[in-house]
Amino acid sequence: MISNDSLVLLKAIHFSADKHRDQRRKNVEASPYINHPIDVAEMLARVGKVENLDVIVAAILHDTIEDTDTTPEEIESLFGKRVLSLVQEVTDDKSLPKSVRKQLQVLHAPHKSPGAKLIKIADKISNLLDLAHSPPVTWSHQRKLEYIDWSEQVVSGLRGSNTRLDELFDQVVAKVREKLAED
Repeated sequence: MISNDSLVLLKAIHFSADKHRDQRRKNVEASPYINHPIDVAEMLARVGKVENLDVIVAAILHDTIEDTDTTPEEIESLFGKRVLSLVQEVTDDKSLPKSVRKQLQVLHAPHKSPGAKLIKIADKISNLLDLAHSPPVTWSHQRKLEYIDWSEQVVSGLRGSNTRLDELFDQVVAKVREKLAED
């Protein structure tokens, strides 16, 4: 018999997949976007050993408000206030210029809840792994380096929530920098 937690996870994956159904990553393969939030959630569970269902569900949903037509009310009605709160903590305000959003991520990182910090660091790790293996087609070498630097600034305010994720972040940054040095 399938557990209630498994049903909630499947519901979140289905919801997120439906919301991101027409979105693609900016890489050469134009990978389905849904792979990213699933990667973030899986990384939290496998590497970070995170067992909090709300954090895992919020990781699956972390880009839905920011990048789709999803409303906060939808998330709250389907997944509860705690999941909504986590998703909102990691959601950028797209009405602001990109440079302001990036600076706010750095400034707000140390003040996030423990669950939001976990989601955010796994999100950065996932994005850096994509940058190493299949970067956005239009990104210059310089832009890739700037993304790494900015990610390090954000993660400096997230550290201490999960040693395994902190260590993986450092390993991935070193790997991406090494790969870019070869290019």
